[in-house]
Amino acid sequence: MYFDDLKIGMTTYTDPATIEKEKMLAFAYDYDNVPLHTDEEYAKTTPFKKLIAPGVMSFLEVWAKYLEVDFFGGQLLAGKSTKIEWEKPVFAGDVLTGKATVTKLMKRSEKNGIAEVTIDVCNQNGELVLTAVTEAIVKCRCVKTMAEPDSIAIGFEEKPS
Repeated sequence: MYFDDLKIGMTTYTDPATIEKEKMLAFAYDYDNVPLHTDEEYAKTTPFKKLIAPGVMSFLEVWAKYLEVDFFGGQLLAGKSTKIEWEKPVFAGDVLTGKATVTKLMKRSEKNGIAEVTIDVCNQNGELVLTAVTEAIVKCRCVKTMAEPDSIAIGFEEKPS
C-alpha cells in the first residue's frame, strides 16, 4: 500500500501466536538468560509464580504474524524505529493477538513518508500485554505533471539519440 493510500485509524489484526515453552526457553538461554525466564524454581519465588517469556520474544512472535499481513506490500522501503512497552507478563501457553493501527502519517518527500503503526497485543483473556509503536518508511505514488516527460516520472534517463 502506498503512503498516499494510508489513513490514520486504518486497522488490521494478526493471526494468533502461541508462546511455546520450548521456544521460550531456547530464546531465553540465547538472548535473555536471567532466572525469571530460565529457572522454574526461582520463578516460583517471584510475584509471577512461574516462568515468564522474555518480552522481546513475545513481541517478535506477534511481529512475525504482523509481517504475514504484509500491510505495506512492495511499497515498504525500510523500518525506522520500534518502541515496546510491556504491560503484563506473558507465560508459556499464552496466545497473543495483535491489533495494528496507523496512528500517525508524516510525508518526508515526494518519494516517501513515515507511517507510524501502533500494535496492541492482547493475550487469550483480552488483557493488554504489550504495545509496540513502529515507524516504517513507505513509498509515495509518483505523480507526474503534464510538463514532465515519462522518462523523468519513472526515474530513468532517456537514451541519447
